[in-house]
Amino acid sequence: MLAPFRGIRYARDRVSGIANVTSPPYDVISGGILEHLRAADPHNVVRLILPGEEADASRAAASLMREWLSAGVLIRDRMPALYLYEQAGGASSWLQRGIISLVRLGSPDTAGILPHEGVMPGLVAGRRALMAATQANLEPIFLIYDGENAGTRAGTAGPTATEIIDHVAAEHRPTVSITTEDAVTHRLWRLGHPDEQDAIIADLAGRRALIADGHHRYAAYLDLQAEMRASGHGAGPWDYGLAFLVDSGAYPPLLGAIHRVLPGLAPERAAELAKAAFTVQDLPAGYTLPGALRCLGEAGRDGTAFLLAGGSAEAPAYWLLSQPDPVQVAASMPAGASPPWRGLDASVMQQLLIGRLWGIADSERDVLINHDAADAVRAATSAGATAVICNPPSFERVIQIAAQGERVPRKSTSFGPKPRTGLVLRTFGPAG
Repeated sequence: MLAPFRGIRYARDRVSGIANVTSPPYDVISGGILEHLRAADPHNVVRLILPGEEADASRAAASLMREWLSAGVLIRDRMPALYLYEQAGGASSWLQRGIISLVRLGSPDTAGILPHEGVMPGLVAGRRALMAATQANLEPIFLIYDGENAGTRAGTAGPTATEIIDHVAAEHRPTVSITTEDAVTHRLWRLGHPDEQDAIIADLAGRRALIADGHHRYAAYLDLQAEMRASGHGAGPWDYGLAFLVDSGAYPPLLGAIHRVLPGLAPERAAELAKAAFTVQDLPAGYTLPGALRCLGEAGRDGTAFLLAGGSAEAPAYWLLSQPDPVQVAASMPAGASPPWRGLDASVMQQLLIGRLWGIADSERDVLINHDAADAVRAATSAGATAVICNPPSFERVIQIAAQGERVPRKSTSFGPKPRTGLVLRTFGPAG
């Protein structure tokens, strides 16, 4: 169930520019990007979503948010609305549109929201603490739903959500329009008319949506809801969370890979140990990352493959891993895992390569996450570590696994384009 809300947005005249106060989602921001965003404007939203590692960081973010609200840097829309959000790529000419709304929380059966990826308790606790302190959803989770055959369900008549938002985008000027440094244009419209809201809510009622991005935030939503109810509170704003919903039929998502860096493992040792279950090919000296990625992509057409990287920053070394031993793959898998789950590259990486061959337990400390292959290689070569570069998973396989109630290993999928943080926030205040 969707619900409109009174969005919190930046006041144009109180910041250097709306683009300067937005950021990518918190979990794809590395150290260099973080400092760049903080320097872009003293009110950049990154100061709220990544307030630091100190024990009182969440309270500091809450204090800062109250200060910005009091000073009028952040302002609350007067009436509840749904928000149409559009992203358009520059040279690649992609387009994505969807609705930013509140979604009712609950189990997959009751709320229709399907997680597909495992989470790490420490990251969930961090997001929950920040949410509880700020009394806000600072950035939406990203949901995708199948809009095909929309309007043909029993009791459904009138325009679909996608038809409505496409009409609004074509006929009305946006409330916000910015272009960020990555050449992506972001446009936001307020949908305040009750008829538009009712039609969108009716079309999406009863649908199931897959969490494309934001598993830790969604788990934090549920944890906070459970905490409030355990404390004797009844229904309240904690029963809803902020989400960006996209019709995957009209606007197919981009699905990329997420990579690993293992700080305690030298790449030569990693490659040698991998030979116990993989065909390991040393790529010739002087191979560039683009060339190595082409080899990885070609090997992945025939099955599971990984690229190991390490060595020196000046001359990175690469090893191609392919053709894993099916007997060892099967032996490494947890009991009860379905064939589609066992066939995921991410499952083979976690269970066979990292766990069985390298003897490393998956943890936030020992297995680091990186969304960009070049960044992963730089991290590995700068620390004598091993990077594991992966191919993207199959969208159909991910949907299949989620539909049967399983979760892929944590940080296995990178759906995009991810919504920009800071265009609209939600607090637990009046009508929010």
